[in-house]
Amino acid sequence: MPIYPITTCLMYDRGAQDAAQFYAQTFPDSAVTAIHRAPSDYPSGKAGDVLTVEFTVIGMPCIGVNGGDHFKHSEAFSFQIATNTQEETDAYWNAIVGNGGQESVCGWCKDMWGISWQITPRTLTEAIAAGGDEARRAFEAMMHMKKIDVAAIDAARRDRGS
Repeated sequence: MPIYPITTCLMYDRGAQDAAQFYAQTFPDSAVTAIHRAPSDYPSGKAGDVLTVEFTVIGMPCIGVNGGDHFKHSEAFSFQIATNTQEETDAYWNAIVGNGGQESVCGWCKDMWGISWQITPRTLTEAIAAGGDEARRAFEAMMHMKKIDVAAIDAARRDRGS
């Protein structure tokens, strides 16, 4: 893996390799690029245990560290995935939630390792960026959703009567 000026480092209890493999199978331009194992026994593990995993998620370099359960993930950090269609939104949402994850609100969900994801259709981002009544209508529609409904956001953007 090339050395990048910045890399996202994620701490996992013991699931860094499984998480990286799931992301590589779920998202395009994603891959597990290296697995590093402990060269000897250490206080919380054995020689040969996976220590770190280098991977990419949609081209973004990441390192997963099997660091134990001392640190917990929160919504303070999330991956935001921009989607173009309802089918793409559904595919990512269903992959994350359907594989031990959980739904949240407004396009947010968590994977089975506790990492937060925002599955955000571009139409929603564009509506918010447009400002004014269009942004308000799209925002108010989104506030009633878990997974984002592209058709409902598009309808809210067009609805001049509300």
